[in-house]
Amino acid sequence: MVNREVQITNPVGLHARPAAEFVKAAQKYSSSIVVRYGEKEANAKSILGVLSLGVKANEHVTLVIDGDDEQVALDVLASSLMGASSL
Repeated sequence: MVNREVQITNPVGLHARPAAEFVKAAQKYSSSIVVRYGEKEANAKSILGVLSLGVKANEHVTLVIDGDDEQVALDVLASSLMGASSL
């Protein structure tokens, strides 16, 4: 299991289109992927779950990933949330 705290740099936060792109990217991995925001957590492969977190711009989330491709998934998804690469 790996985890990393990430700052959301998208100006609209993790809402609508950015959330949909993030979920689509997360679905490419076989690992279990959870997004934690404050006291809440959601399955990163569920658009409703991710949207229910209500993550705003410049807030921090923690990605928790467990599985065969966990490190690759963490690197790609964390970078995408920080704006370092596209999904």
